[in-house]
Amino acid sequence: MATTDTLSEEIAALEAAAEGAEAQYEFITDFAYPAGTQMAVNFTCDFDAMLLRRVLNEPPMQLAQGEFGGRVGIWRLIELFNSHDITATIFTPGRICELYPRAVKAAADSGHEIADHMWEHRVPKEPELEHDHLIKSTAAIEKLVGRRPVGTRSWHTEALLAQEGYIYNSHHSAHHLPYYYRDKDGGNCMLHLPFHYAIDDAMFFSFAWLASENAAQRITDPDRVFEMWWSAFEQQYRQGGYLNICLHPFVSGRALRIAMLDRLITRMKTLPGIWFPTSEELARYCLETFPSQR
Repeated sequence: MATTDTLSEEIAALEAAAEGAEAQYEFITDFAYPAGTQMAVNFTCDFDAMLLRRVLNEPPMQLAQGEFGGRVGIWRLIELFNSHDITATIFTPGRICELYPRAVKAAADSGHEIADHMWEHRVPKEPELEHDHLIKSTAAIEKLVGRRPVGTRSWHTEALLAQEGYIYNSHHSAHHLPYYYRDKDGGNCMLHLPFHYAIDDAMFFSFAWLASENAAQRITDPDRVFEMWWSAFEQQYRQGGYLNICLHPFVSGRALRIAMLDRLITRMKTLPGIWFPTSEELARYCLETFPSQR
């Protein structure tokens, strides 16, 4: 049985760990949008295609599903965004620039932001290899679209991202508004644009997602997802909040889901004060208007 002194030491260690973790976060307490804007909605795409399937060594059927995203789905999403005059952010692995260059270039030429999504949808544990992957992904995007990416959706370390000139990450979900995050040493501050799996199409529409068993399959009625996402949008709209909608071309690129997204965007646009920026546009607004106070 633990002694009183041992328990006190364990509690003190837990409190210190909690305080250290909390110190990594800096929330923007006075966050507000420019005059006339009630809410920002980021439409973001994770253009993975079959890369994650390859990393997980999934069967050919899953690889083909990923390829659908590069051959068909991404083009449908570009057309959807263009039809609504929305500039989206396409988080793109470096290898995708080699596999589907026409699609990535078409998205950039339409005004959409091309951001980093790792080299091949993974971040190596070895620091030198991690750096190599980020350099290759960054260079591949810059070479193809003529502009160096400044945003990422990845597990790359804050220090490495800052070293390579990145200004934001869109991967964590610790808050419902943009916020700052630091590494464990308290340095390398990085702006985060949060998203949540409740607003991620893969959570609702993916058959055999990550090699899951039949009982765990998710093929949801698009009308149900429409109502859930609209409710999330309405709640954030009332608060002057933020919504980061995460889409995958191989998931939302299916025709019936494109139709659902078209209805969702059309309904959003009936309310005044909706801003549809790229993630970079929102990030630069936050960095300039609400810089880190530490």
